[in-house]
Amino acid sequence: MNSFSQDAWQTIAPLYGKIAALPFNRELAEGSLSAERFRFYILQDSLYLAGYARALSLAAARAPDAEAAAIFTRSAQGAIEVEQALHAGVLARFGVGPEAAMQTEPSPSCFAYTNFLLAAAQKDSFEVLAAAILPCFWIYWEIGCQISAAAQPGNPYADWISTYSDPAFGEATKAVIDLCDRAAAAAGPVTCDRMMTAFVQSSRYEWMFWDSAYRRESWPV
Repeated sequence: MNSFSQDAWQTIAPLYGKIAALPFNRELAEGSLSAERFRFYILQDSLYLAGYARALSLAAARAPDAEAAAIFTRSAQGAIEVEQALHAGVLARFGVGPEAAMQTEPSPSCFAYTNFLLAAAQKDSFEVLAAAILPCFWIYWEIGCQISAAAQPGNPYADWISTYSDPAFGEATKAVIDLCDRAAAAAGPVTCDRMMTAFVQSSRYEWMFWDSAYRRESWPV
């Protein structure tokens, strides 16, 4: 019998293939992604990480045991540290000052994704919230490793690539995968179905987030 994570990854395997094939990720690996597109992405990612850290903190507060609380507390701190590093380093290198970053408005996809996670933190069970949180870890780890293997020396986005292919990030990802598997194993079939729905929906938002960065998505009205 498969674990929740095995079934979840099999379910999104076609979607993951589409994420890996997005122009943004192909060009990021090649080092040919335009600075304008990466700048747009980093600004939106900074906004996303602020919301993601809040969702992780809420998950820690609702955790059923000390181990799960510790995992999400560390993850929330990690998300905040990454956001701070973006402001201190990457944004500055791409010509974005703190004031410009503060004035940036979330894109429709960023707004939708962060509010989906925060809504899950407010209205769904801990198990469903954990499943909604997982794709950001898992898909970024897989994409980071895939891009790292393909990237050539001198890639201008090496800092981003190293962040998400770092073994420490892989260990954090595995901890959340294992947590979701334990939660699903103790849950009933209705909760497991809701966990799968949340996992798939967050995975869709992952595709939308990268695609929106390449298009430099704006509000239509």
